[in-house]
Amino acid sequence: MKKFVNDPKSFVPEMLEGIALANPETLKYVPAYNLIMRADMPNENKVSIVQGSGSGHEPAHVMVVGKGMLDAACPGDVFAAPPMDYVYETAKLLNSPKGVLLLVNNYTGDRMAFDMGKEMAEADGVRCEILTVNDDVAVQDSLYTVGRRGVAGNFFVIKAVGAASEQGADLDELLRIGRKVNDVTRTMGVALTACTPPAKGSPLFELGADEIEFGVGIHGEPGRERRRLVAADQIADDLLDAVVSDLPYNSGDRVALMINGLGGTPISELYILYRRAHQRLAAQGITVGRSYVNEYCTSLDMAGASLTLVRLDDEIETLLHAPAESAIRVF
Repeated sequence: MKKFVNDPKSFVPEMLEGIALANPETLKYVPAYNLIMRADMPNENKVSIVQGSGSGHEPAHVMVVGKGMLDAACPGDVFAAPPMDYVYETAKLLNSPKGVLLLVNNYTGDRMAFDMGKEMAEADGVRCEILTVNDDVAVQDSLYTVGRRGVAGNFFVIKAVGAASEQGADLDELLRIGRKVNDVTRTMGVALTACTPPAKGSPLFELGADEIEFGVGIHGEPGRERRRLVAADQIADDLLDAVVSDLPYNSGDRVALMINGLGGTPISELYILYRRAHQRLAAQGITVGRSYVNEYCTSLDMAGASLTLVRLDDEIETLLHAPAESAIRVF
């Protein structure tokens, strides 16, 4: 597999340095903790919003640090949770009189790192709370998680709490909002190919020319089943059926619909999936109020996509509509 890589061990820090160099007026890079943070943070008038997780899912999460989104991100290596001390030091650097909200995708390593980092930061007088995201309907449990995994739906939680934080909401209110959004958000993904981590140099798993992995995880975790490749409309139908039936979403609902690319799929194909999903929702009496088609949470160069629905109400839709600024302009 051909990649633009120097030393695989320097892949993450070189990427982070590049992000900071491209955004010198708005972002600050702290190499010791893989930390990308807003240059104007901390701010005593707002809760600081922090995310971690592994690298390899860009633009999640280091490329959505900015006003109205994350205030900082401290990722680990590719597909690896950040070390506990990254979380601890980030919480201290982002400490605000209003507190720090730590967003955690539901994976065992991430939860351990953030739980321990939070405990250490609190011992130093930092008020921290953890909000766990678990929108993936593919599996209930796996070797990588305790319960459902946190995937692309995480972006809606980030956007909602980021907007509310900019408006001055306190830590308890942000927890309420974040949990509310997480509770009405569901995601399902499918892989057409595996991804290739720079340090490994070969695909994480093998798929035949006519095979897909339905319900794949963003680290290449096995999905619900391996299937034969079918037409795009059928794949969109299957993703949508898995998501709609889970909450469930019902006729009369108003939703946000996201088609998220996993890293190696042309955006033209994502819009083909979106077209079918939108048509099917309309036929079921479900109105698409907000639309998102792009790469939000990837798996390096994996070809594939995920479908996310969020049940909207006035509060959630207003927060999703609020202005936001970051290194990318996809939200």
